[in-house]
Amino acid sequence: MANRETIFNLAVALLLLALPIAANYAGEPFYVTLATRIAILSLAAVGLNLALGLGGLVSFGHAAFFGIGGYTAGILASHAFSGDPLIFGLPGTKQMIVIWLVAMIAGGIVAFLIGLISLRTAGVYFIMITLAFAQMIFYFAISWPAYGGEDGLPIFVRNQFPGVNTLRPLPYFLICYALLAIGLILFKLIADSRFGAALQATRQNEVRVASVGIPPYRIRLAAFVISGMFTAIAGALFADLNRFVSPSMLSWHLSGELIVLIILGGVGRLFGPVVGAAIYVLLEFWLGGITERWQFFLGLILLGVVLFARGGVVGLIAGRARHG
Repeated sequence: MANRETIFNLAVALLLLALPIAANYAGEPFYVTLATRIAILSLAAVGLNLALGLGGLVSFGHAAFFGIGGYTAGILASHAFSGDPLIFGLPGTKQMIVIWLVAMIAGGIVAFLIGLISLRTAGVYFIMITLAFAQMIFYFAISWPAYGGEDGLPIFVRNQFPGVNTLRPLPYFLICYALLAIGLILFKLIADSRFGAALQATRQNEVRVASVGIPPYRIRLAAFVISGMFTAIAGALFADLNRFVSPSMLSWHLSGELIVLIILGGVGRLFGPVVGAAIYVLLEFWLGGITERWQFFLGLILLGVVLFARGGVVGLIAGRARHG
């Protein structure tokens, strides 16, 4: 028999799918775009939830992977548009599948390099070193005039997916929704696997894990790399959604937002990132139209969650069971 969290997760998944479809047929494409933003931020937060929720790795540098995914989409699209070759004479491309693959590889490589150093630390030192690496990449993007520097890089036409008109809001939402669904399935499989059990054990007691012959450093590094790959794909989707990529995608503010999404929804919960992203985007839309200080109210909600709902909104509604 399905538990409350599973039922709640299915309800959220169906709502996120049904409401944009209804909005599209009602002639309200803006709400479809709003749902697309929720799906993309959810996917990015699913990546961070793998490191934070399962591994206890509080990373303030995940904006680096998000931005790398975005710049991958922007750079490949700009070279395809201009016809100028990339390094080693490689051409650009407008094909989303190729862009996602490149973004995933680039995000994984950078996550591996950052993880090699940062995972030798712990606690506040880990937080600060991941933040430092992200800021290094942020300032590199600002000082990179070939791809817009501080002004950013436009994507003139949204990239292509076989058999789909990606310029229309609903088809693009469905692409993002499908990738989010795949991300959630992979998160669930990882959480329930032996690797996921070992990762959660390193969060609880690193010494005991090492004593049974499991290397905590390697487990965390693998999780950090997979996490970076998830977030990089979300960054590529976000760049295509806005048809623009800028250094703001690499800002530490975005890393903080992803952590907020997970805390709001529920750390380690399967649908925690989705619920957190929905709350964040809808608050930004509704309250942002009333006051520029809408984040004050977000802060009050976050404070309430931390004090009275340690399992996030999902935990408050669905009970204590994890990963339902």
